[in-house]
Amino acid sequence: MSLLVVGLSHRSAPVSVLERASLSTDAQVKLLQDTVAAEPAAEAAVLATCNRIELYADVDKFHAGVAELSTLLAQHSGVGLEELTPYLYVHYEDRAVHHLFSVACGLDSMVVGEGQVLGQIKDSLARAQELHSAGRLLNDLFQQALRVGKRAHSETGIDRAGQSLVTFGLEQLAAGGDVETWARGKKALVIGAGSMSSLAAATLARAGVAEVVVANRTFDRAERLAQILGEGDDTDVLARAVPMESVPAELTRADVAVSCTGATGLVLTAEAVAAAVEGRTGQPAAEIADDRPAESRQAPPQSASVGNDENCPLDLAAVQPGFSVMGEAAVAGMDAATLEQHAAWVAGGTVDRRDAARRGPEADAELIGALAATAATVGRIPERRRPEPAAEPQRPEPVLFLLDLAMPRDIDAAVHRLAGVRLVDIESLAEASADAPMAADVDQVRRIVSDEVAAFGAALRAAHITPTVVALRTMAADVVASEIARLDGRLPGLDDKHRAEITQTVKRVVDKLLHAPTVRVKQLAAEPGGAGYADALRTLFDLDPETVAAVSRAEDSTEKDRGPA
Repeated sequence: MSLLVVGLSHRSAPVSVLERASLSTDAQVKLLQDTVAAEPAAEAAVLATCNRIELYADVDKFHAGVAELSTLLAQHSGVGLEELTPYLYVHYEDRAVHHLFSVACGLDSMVVGEGQVLGQIKDSLARAQELHSAGRLLNDLFQQALRVGKRAHSETGIDRAGQSLVTFGLEQLAAGGDVETWARGKKALVIGAGSMSSLAAATLARAGVAEVVVANRTFDRAERLAQILGEGDDTDVLARAVPMESVPAELTRADVAVSCTGATGLVLTAEAVAAAVEGRTGQPAAEIADDRPAESRQAPPQSASVGNDENCPLDLAAVQPGFSVMGEAAVAGMDAATLEQHAAWVAGGTVDRRDAARRGPEADAELIGALAATAATVGRIPERRRPEPAAEPQRPEPVLFLLDLAMPRDIDAAVHRLAGVRLVDIESLAEASADAPMAADVDQVRRIVSDEVAAFGAALRAAHITPTVVALRTMAADVVASEIARLDGRLPGLDDKHRAEITQTVKRVVDKLLHAPTVRVKQLAAEPGGAGYADALRTLFDLDPETVAAVSRAEDSTEKDRGPA
């Protein structure tokens, strides 16, 4: 396996970069198509959520793969490679598996324990299958990630460690007070009718708002959501749908508005919100100093120190057993010079690190430049540090509450400066969740993830030898058939009953001779470092490599036709 993931999330990049790098559905499709067309990648899948963009691929070369995936992400996101790569992280092989399983369990979410990411992983797999960009590796990986995520939610209390973004956002709007008390009797406007907007509308209805108005560009979808809300057994809420052009008027009537659309531009400008406040109060909405901390312009994290072991720039002794035999699973925290040295070490060459360190960026090839910036954020992704709290200016009580769950954002950030408005968006949610308490269940989920990563690696290593075992048994069957045919020539008078008995006897002898070695070799291949057993088997029995490859191709073709779990 040569699984590689390159991506960025709320843990590695500021919201301003995330929203610029967000990918529309069409852009995701084009990115997948271009990735599998690229030389280093055989399979690809894109996981895009409101706070992460990740590109998964099965690559045949690590360094070329990182450079290619980084470049493709930059091209399709519209953010320049030089600007984007300082915020990228890289995970390879077992670390990539660990990362996706952690994401599926909600451990890497802005609000720990949220389960909506499971649906997004399922959508990502379905899109890759539809485009035939997911083969055996990514099919198995994403389907197992879904199972691991479901297991974590069913066997632990990870749900108690955090809430959905909607619930967490409403708690922030309520300023720490009881959400139901805060919401009771309010009029709510929900802009958008997708899954997140539907969840927001249902949550508001259960919280006790008096009215929910749904606005969407496709009026039929808004009407359908309003009908579902109005027919709910557990709520007593007036629900109705309006076209998008009615949003300014409805905003004047609303006490709280939630927006989560797929729009690439702003849905609510600061001017529109100011007009709504003026319509409610009869007074112009005054601007006050923005009391939020200045947006964190996160510099690339400093790379960790890396030891040397027989000319290898990696501290291999400190690396957990993984899938790689060349130390590539340990590239965490590698700086530019070390990365180049590692590439040369893998290729059997050497690099003078001192010369590499002295070289300026202008002298670096594009490959090393992209790799260096990317690898600086590999492995442990640092948490964004919250700035020291500053004295907050006195603000009047809000008359309009706004929750923006879209990425890129739907509501102009300048709204933060308007008196009488409280805006909670993805950025402020990230800051608030930095101090959220972690439940004890998180440790249990982490253990589940570690166990599942080990099991997945063992299964992959065992599966790697399966085509060789199948080829060996096919060769044995051919030998038996050939010998029986020769026996027919030498004993033409042999009746059918005796021929069948002889054939079965020979087959049983061959099966018994092959049984123990093939079972044992699968067990050995499942252990770390067991990849060499397939090569040994092919050499010992002089198996035709093309026969083994044909079995692998047949299995991959079957996998690509599989549907999501």
